Parts: sequence; C-alpha cells; structure tokens
Amino acid sequence: MSFLSKSLLGQTLQTIGVLMLVMLVGLFLDSEFVAKSYYEHAQWINNVLVVILFIFLYLKSPRRTREQLIYAFLIAIVGEYVFSKFLGMYTYRLENIPHYIPPGHAVVFLLVYNFCKKSEVRKHSHSIEKVLTIVIVILAISFLVVKNDIYGFLLTVLVFYFLRKHPKEKLFYLTMYVFVVYTEIIGTAFNCWEWPPIAFDKFSFLPSANPPIGISFFYFGLDRGTMSIYKRRHKKEWNRLKQIRAISLKV
Repeated sequence: MSFLSKSLLGQTLQTIGVLMLVMLVGLFLDSEFVAKSYYEHAQWINNVLVVILFIFLYLKSPRRTREQLIYAFLIAIVGEYVFSKFLGMYTYRLENIPHYIPPGHAVVFLLVYNFCKKSEVRKHSHSIEKVLTIVIVILAISFLVVKNDIYGFLLTVLVFYFLRKHPKEKLFYLTMYVFVVYTEIIGTAFNCWEWPPIAFDKFSFLPSANPPIGISFFYFGLDRGTMSIYKRRHKKEWNRLKQIRAISLKV
C-alpha cells in the first residue's frame, strides 16, 4: 500500500479517484431514477453526506486550506444563484439549488488542488498536461461535430486562451476541465440538472449540448476567486511562498 501511495497511479486514486467515486454515488442519489423508483427525497441524503464530507476535509486540512475551502463555498453559493436562478444558464431537477452543490464545489476545488500538489503528479506534470490537452481537444471537436455544441467549443477555446496567460496553473485547470466534463455528463445523464439547447436559453446563434463541453470555463471563476481572496488577505505569506518556490527552481 505504501508503494501504491507513492506511485502516480496511487496518488491519482487518492485524490481524483476518490472524487470521481464520490461524485458518481452522490449524483446517483440525486438522480431522477432514484427519486421516482425508490425515495422521492433522496436529494436530502446527498445533502447530508456532502456536508459531512466537507466538514471532514475541512477538519483534516491545514489552516491555509481551510480558509480557501470557506472562500470556495461562499463563492459557489453566489455563483449558483447568479448563473442558475438569475441568468438561467442551467436548471436543477427540482428547480432549486441543492444544498450539496456549494460544499460540493469546494470539495472538488480541494481534491483537484491536492492532486496537482502530489509529488509524482508534479514530477510528471508536463506529460499529464499533454495527455489532458489531447483528451480535451478530442472531446471538444467530438461534441462540436456530433452534438453541434458551438457554445461549448467556443468556451473551450476561451479555456486555452486563459491558460496562455496562466501557464503555471495549467495542470490544475486542465484537470479541472476534464473532471467537470465527467461531472456534467453524469449529472445530466441522471437528470440532476439540464442545460438548454442554446446558451443561456437566449442566444440562438450559440447552440449548446447538454452539457456544453467547455463549461469548466465558468468554474474557473470560483477557483480564481478563491485564490485571489486568499492572496489579497495574506500578501506577505504569499510573496514569501513565491520566493521559496523561485529559489527551489534555481537549485
């Protein structure tokens, strides 16, 4: 087990693997199938489980990470109401904002962040980035050709444009993109939420798949917001950390 935890596969399973399993089980509990076939209020089971997971990860995390979790949680609440309720970008199965969604966003942020910090992941970061880039390009083109997902394809172009300005965070955002695709495909397949056939249900010149493939572009707002708030509140600590990183790269 110790050998596995020190391997790239083991470190991936400890972070992204756990996250994929949690997402699959949680969204299945909130699925239309479970609600109609077994228990109408199953969404509340998921609400409780995700909140417990959030609290567990919060208590297990160092002080800096705890603070970022809270920021991610608060930004997710605002983002969900703005994008779902106000702008009508997507609609949840019960036309509400499920209570598990905001802490769920924070959990995703934390585990993807932890994945990118693992020793073997950092060691093979360039190779992982190349593989993820190829996967993303294939997904975006496939959705464009098969599902006429012009909206999602343009969002993917924006993602790569964004990454040109933030090359040091490339691994994090590429990983987030692929994981968001995984989440969105499961969530829409289970009818936990639905995306309209055109962007924001308003722009007919932007046909969209359900889900649009590049929707992680909007998730980046949560990630950037979380890091931005933390950096502004801890300028001295952040500058010291950057200096340490710069020195370590020279050695």
